[in-house]
Amino acid sequence: MKYYFLLLLITQIAFSQNAKVTLEEKIYNTVDLFVANPSVESLKKLEISEKSFKPISKAEFLALVILDCNKAYYENQFGLSNKAISSYEKAWKLFQDQKLKNYDITEYCLKPLGNLYTIIGDYDNAENTIKQYFFIATIEANQQQKIAAILNLSNVYQSSGKSDLAMNLLERTIKTEKISTTQKGILLNNLGTNYLITKSYVKAKKALETATKLLENDKSQSQNLSNAYRNLSQIYSQELNFVLANSYFEKARDEFAKTKNKEPRKVAKLFYEKALLLYEQGNYKLSNAFLVAVFETLLPNYSNKKADLPNQNSLYAETVLLDALDLQAEISLKENKPLKALDAYTLSFYIEELFQTLLVYENSKIIIQIRNRTRTEKCIEIYNSLYKKEKKVSYLERAFQLSEQTKSTVLKNYIFRSKTVSASEKHILQELQNCNNSIIKEQQKLELADVSKINTIIKKQNELMLLLKSESKNKSENTIAKIDISAVFSKLKKDKAILVSYFSGAENRYSFTLENNQIQLQKLENANNSSSIIRKFIAFFTDANRITNDVNRYNTTGNLTYQYLKLPKKIKAKNLIIIPDGILNFLPFEALITQKSNTSNFSKMHYLLNDFKVGYNNSVSFYLDEKPFQNHKESVLGIFPVFENSSLELTFSKKELENLKANFEGKYLENNQATFANFKANASNFSILHLSTHASSGDIIEPASIRFYDQEIVYSELYNLNIKPNLVVLSACETGLGKLYKSEGTMSVARGFQFAGAQNLLFSLWKVNDYTTSVFMDNFYKNIKKGNSYFESNHEAKLDFINDKTIPNTKKSPYYWSAMVYYGTLENSVQKNYFTYIILAIVGIVGLFLLLKTIKKWKISK
Repeated sequence: MKYYFLLLLITQIAFSQNAKVTLEEKIYNTVDLFVANPSVESLKKLEISEKSFKPISKAEFLALVILDCNKAYYENQFGLSNKAISSYEKAWKLFQDQKLKNYDITEYCLKPLGNLYTIIGDYDNAENTIKQYFFIATIEANQQQKIAAILNLSNVYQSSGKSDLAMNLLERTIKTEKISTTQKGILLNNLGTNYLITKSYVKAKKALETATKLLENDKSQSQNLSNAYRNLSQIYSQELNFVLANSYFEKARDEFAKTKNKEPRKVAKLFYEKALLLYEQGNYKLSNAFLVAVFETLLPNYSNKKADLPNQNSLYAETVLLDALDLQAEISLKENKPLKALDAYTLSFYIEELFQTLLVYENSKIIIQIRNRTRTEKCIEIYNSLYKKEKKVSYLERAFQLSEQTKSTVLKNYIFRSKTVSASEKHILQELQNCNNSIIKEQQKLELADVSKINTIIKKQNELMLLLKSESKNKSENTIAKIDISAVFSKLKKDKAILVSYFSGAENRYSFTLENNQIQLQKLENANNSSSIIRKFIAFFTDANRITNDVNRYNTTGNLTYQYLKLPKKIKAKNLIIIPDGILNFLPFEALITQKSNTSNFSKMHYLLNDFKVGYNNSVSFYLDEKPFQNHKESVLGIFPVFENSSLELTFSKKELENLKANFEGKYLENNQATFANFKANASNFSILHLSTHASSGDIIEPASIRFYDQEIVYSELYNLNIKPNLVVLSACETGLGKLYKSEGTMSVARGFQFAGAQNLLFSLWKVNDYTTSVFMDNFYKNIKKGNSYFESNHEAKLDFINDKTIPNTKKSPYYWSAMVYYGTLENSVQKNYFTYIILAIVGIVGLFLLLKTIKKWKISK
């Protein structure tokens, strides 16, 4: 350190003696001084020096880019990954803004930046960054950089749970690209890793054994060879062949010892993998010792005098720390120390929160939440066991809080943040979403997609992301408060309701029932086994004839599913709120059979609909945080493309339109007027938005979408609408379906409207019938017209449908009436206002009558 300051002093003297030293030279000299003696302290001095530089020329800006790249490299070496990312981002932004050249920005900035994004779980940014330098490498015919991009992109896919994409990419590259022996070995190592993740052990062994043979003769590949040996160790550990597992791990350690670049993170990762191997062999004491080595390597101030867990304030966003704490919790459970396990998991949750604050894109945030689910499930099980032993209600409440923290977190944070975000941040977020939508639209063209266009959009997206980070730099991240359970009980009492919230884990499913100021936690049967009966029930709604063709089996399956879900029995409470999770998002609870019967008459079956008025919500937070309606007079914006004289024609949509017009004033856009542009222009002016059209749930590749007269809109294109309607009615097929994430729910059209600001929605769970939907909608709006809440109107419309003697029995199948589900408030604020107006009017009339009577008496007396 003294050496650094001495050199700095000598340099400053030289500068003072020679006025001709340029700013460019001054920056380079500062970099040289720092690199000669890098440390955490000298990094701080470097930051101070950097702030004093005011570049003007391109040469000066390039010098500053090189300074930031060097600074980022050493920040990463010293475990300051967040700062390293910021420095690399700054360098990349300067390089682009100033249109600089004559520096290998890919090698010294983009490659390490992409890798850091992958490490922290910012997979969207990682993918965008890697695709940018892949595009550059392709144009420049730089095969080495191109293969490096493919390898790093496969790492992104692997880390984000897309091993199938990683394997396809790697297999195709090995077959089609001209690659060296070493490159083939590295590619096979990555391929073997993905085979291992997907439990294709035979393929994994073959790929990894070939990789080790190809890499053994290249002394520069000690790190990759070490990784291949570690992967082989994992395979044999999974097969309980610990002799070979230990042998390969020792080889891995020996190869790692040969590497020149021993970053603290890489050293800690080796310690963690050794700890995991020992844990799998039942050697918990020694495993714990290696975890201590992890903490000592990554946390400079960590002290193990009392074998304590790390202090929360010393933690930062690092996956190796996260893995180590999770393993510490597992060891504690094996040692029968459940409270210590919970303490370790609490620290893991804290690190996950730190990761969330670093992320910009929805997809990356959702993946982090999925990672949180496994940990949450284990904590719920611990709390459940502790409650059974000690009967402390606080354990159930903590389990409930953890469960709710995993429910639609990204959606909740988006809505919560939208309240405080600045106008400039909001604009950037909208532009980012527009870029994302444009990429999706272009990718949907498959072979006809314009790669150059996609790269241009990615570049713009990257610029916007950096701008957003700059805008948000000095703002503290808002976090959603925990659920106020007493407030939930108060609201349930007021609503005369029972709340049932589900948590679907990898091993088990749990239900939390809240009623009469009590919380009940029930562990349902094994989630994998029980999913079979649930899937069988849901399968009845994939086709109109499935139920009518086998009514008895539907009756039996519906009752078995009802029993499994442990729903409350019919009591005084008349309303039931369901918070579904996982596959339960696709289940029509109202159509469950509460009592088995032999009848084939659908109107006489015993449905949950007969016991409760059923409503749904994404989370308890949404149930508590109900907003007063913006509009006090009901008016409808109707979207009816109809698609006349085409294969898409919706014949009964016209009838639906006529019935709606008869009940409510509004603006009704038909045929070629039902465009997306017209919808956006009018959506904020009406209390009810009714869309009668086609929609699709999409698939693994294609996102969910809804069709307007002029175009098909994917669900994420709805995010920027900024609407506050009282109700959105999606009278279309599969508007509640989409790609399912257990933590976040379905990526559906309904979700798009929730992001846009809608809190009350009526939408469908499968392909709805055109005719029966129009009948249901007529009943629904007539009930609203009577003054019923949306929640009640949905319930009554279904009963009206079942009891309608003009509808034949086959059309009364639950397939026709239970598709539409209601998410939102139980009561309408509008209804309360009308009630208030009525009371005031009555008081006014009575007051006027008394006043007139008094005046009359006064005149008579006169």
